[in-house]
Amino acid sequence: MSAISIRLPDSVHTMAREIAREDHVSLNQFIASAVAEKISALTTETYLAARAARGSADKFRAALAKVPAIEPEEFDRLS
Repeated sequence: MSAISIRLPDSVHTMAREIAREDHVSLNQFIASAVAEKISALTTETYLAARAARGSADKFRAALAKVPAIEPEEFDRLS
């Protein structure tokens, strides 16, 4: 595990400390989770952009054409 020193504006530090306390976790754990969440969001965005670039509208339409034209079950209908 690594240790880092960061500088936070007082208002951010205060809010982070309060939220961590409300969540019954340490400030370190709260910040580690926040960083992990941000990393996850950014890597997911990159992954989805790469997948979208490989997409094909023609292949999508071909896949949709294979779906049978039947009414959905009652529990699966939109109201």
